[in-house]
Amino acid sequence: MPLTRTIQSIYTDGACVGNPGPGGWGVVVYFTDGSVYEMGDADPATTNNRMEMQAAIGALKLVNGIGQEEPITLYTDSEYLKNGVTKWVKGWKKKGWKTAEGKPVLNQDLWEMLDELNLPRIEWRYVRGHAGNEGNERCDAIARAFATGKTPSLQQPIAEESIVSPATNSIHNKTIQSSDVSSDPSNLDLVMVDSTIPSALDSQDNLPREVRVAQLRNLIETLHVADEIAAKGYLITSSELADLMDVNASAVTSRGDHWGWRNWIVSRVRREGNQILWQLERVDAVNSNFDS
Repeated sequence: MPLTRTIQSIYTDGACVGNPGPGGWGVVVYFTDGSVYEMGDADPATTNNRMEMQAAIGALKLVNGIGQEEPITLYTDSEYLKNGVTKWVKGWKKKGWKTAEGKPVLNQDLWEMLDELNLPRIEWRYVRGHAGNEGNERCDAIARAFATGKTPSLQQPIAEESIVSPATNSIHNKTIQSSDVSSDPSNLDLVMVDSTIPSALDSQDNLPREVRVAQLRNLIETLHVADEIAAKGYLITSSELADLMDVNASAVTSRGDHWGWRNWIVSRVRREGNQILWQLERVDAVNSNFDS
């Protein structure tokens, strides 16, 4: 089925309280039909650079999942992110992820993800932060809200209410917006969603179809990676496991030494230095061992 929307541009931003400290990231996606899709998340212990990178990763995962062929401009106010993706990463890879001084590249895990997700049709552009650019101010507000422990009200088109006009073949979208959100994007971090009140944002059905498909493709890719890790008997660290599960590292280490996740049993194997190593084993493989 053809996509009902085409992405025109994306703004990404990250924020951190303390640096290192609690952080958040935000993404604002602008479609050619005028609709807007926003997303973001929080991390209890991170840095500003990692949140800038995580925002870009979230945006690129969306683009990869949708499969859009038209060019997309991605704006960031982080020169570290833009230069890293467009200039430095090739040299780092050739040197075995070492800098020109021979030191390990910081945030290698995220640089590897960015390098894998980046596409030729993505045009990376730097935009000066806090200069009144609407897209930049908006995603900055989202990132700061998550970093300070708040839950921002996000604009997300409702797929079921996307109506294609037979006359113009254009798409008209109703969006979920709080009546308290003014045209000033800096006010976004003041708008909170009461978790005790059922919200349309709580349902996956309220996301655009192409976003749901993108999320499903990303999930399948994640499950394939987990299957390969289990089949090869690889040991992975807590942070790597957290990235695989798309949760915070603390959510991994707090679960104990032996627990289930989707189709796998996750077991703590040993500690190496300051790293905990984990092993994944397919549930069906475990059951067959018990049967024998």
